[in-house]
Amino acid sequence: MPLAISPWTRPHYEAGGGSAFLFYVVYGNIDHTVPLSATKYRVEEMPPDLEVMTYRSPEHIETLRSFQEGYLWDEVAKNHPSFSDRIASQTSCTILRGEFGDCPTLDYLRDTVGLITHMLDHGGIAVYDPQMFHWWTPDEWREKIFDQAAPVPLHHTVILTSQNADGTTEWIHTRGMRKFGRPDLSIPEVYPAWRTGAIDLCHRFISLQAFGGLVPEGQQVRLNTIPRELFCHHQGSLDDPDFNNIHISIH
Repeated sequence: MPLAISPWTRPHYEAGGGSAFLFYVVYGNIDHTVPLSATKYRVEEMPPDLEVMTYRSPEHIETLRSFQEGYLWDEVAKNHPSFSDRIASQTSCTILRGEFGDCPTLDYLRDTVGLITHMLDHGGIAVYDPQMFHWWTPDEWREKIFDQAAPVPLHHTVILTSQNADGTTEWIHTRGMRKFGRPDLSIPEVYPAWRTGAIDLCHRFISLQAFGGLVPEGQQVRLNTIPRELFCHHQGSLDDPDFNNIHISIH
């Protein structure tokens, strides 16, 4: 009798969120003829709304190169040159893309994670996640994503910080929450003494939303580490380049 595959539940789920969206690029000459082991990779079914498309050079060289440009790629090339060189030498990549609606479970993410891990075990050499601005090595992907055997929302999102023009405060914001059909977070004016509290707030809201919760418009937030009342307001659009998602601005 086959082993049961544990569901990835959303214990805080409330209907009314947005559609979850996944987008990954796996580089490497993947052997797509190898059967997928459902139990080994924890894949209950191929998500019906997930598109899987393979591109090969020379006919699709522009697609392969399109992800190898800009600030993030320059940072990878500078800090991990052997890794970036190996990616740049590949003649094939596979794009996984899907929109899944406002789902009451995260099984679509579990199945996609398993499928990507299968690809890494059969020729894949890197995973690009543009939603959180990250290039995964196979070992890092397995350790942080697959081997956890759980949704681990904090590993699927990133918290970014940048100095504001005033030279005193920082802008702290997230990317990656669209994977869960929920808004990203933006805290635009964070003083140094508030930084730890602001990041902790991001962690709390990432987990709440990833597991299905909603943050109401106008929600008031009080933190011992920030001596001011904070209020949450939904803003932006899916076309916002800072998030590629709508976001909650916390002022």
